[in-house]
Amino acid sequence: MLLEGRPHMNSGIFKMKNNRTGMTKFVDHQFVKGTLSQGFKYYAALTDPFACAIFMMFMISDVHPFNDGNGRIARVMMNAELVRADQSSTIVPMVFREDYIFVLRKLTCHKGPLAYINVMTKLHQFSDNLYGTDFTELKNHLADCNAYEEPSQEKLQIIDRSIH
Repeated sequence: MLLEGRPHMNSGIFKMKNNRTGMTKFVDHQFVKGTLSQGFKYYAALTDPFACAIFMMFMISDVHPFNDGNGRIARVMMNAELVRADQSSTIVPMVFREDYIFVLRKLTCHKGPLAYINVMTKLHQFSDNLYGTDFTELKNHLADCNAYEEPSQEKLQIIDRSIH
């Protein structure tokens, strides 16, 4: 259902040829199943739900196993882990998209996981504050946080809305 909007792209189907984004080359199509199989062994050793979630998201994003829909599937897998642990789902607002993509690329180039962990923690904290009595209230809160803005124009503002 998530991928049916682009049927001509064979979304969600394992790739049959190599893919890349810009200068980033992803796992060779011949090694996708083996790489995922090994990745799931590392995943199985994790115990913290947030660690499971961001590992899963990065693994799918980094392997890029599908012809199309890799980012969407990666975020769905991450959020499935969070929901399973009764935690808030995580969204990536437009204003923070470049930071999110930057740390994914940085980790792909083996530059260390700390920046990725920090960004994903910030996004999770931001998302944990998303609630409201109706859609208008939530939409206004997102606007106050600059969520709809272009990254070149604004920065993401996390407004603590803890329920007391």
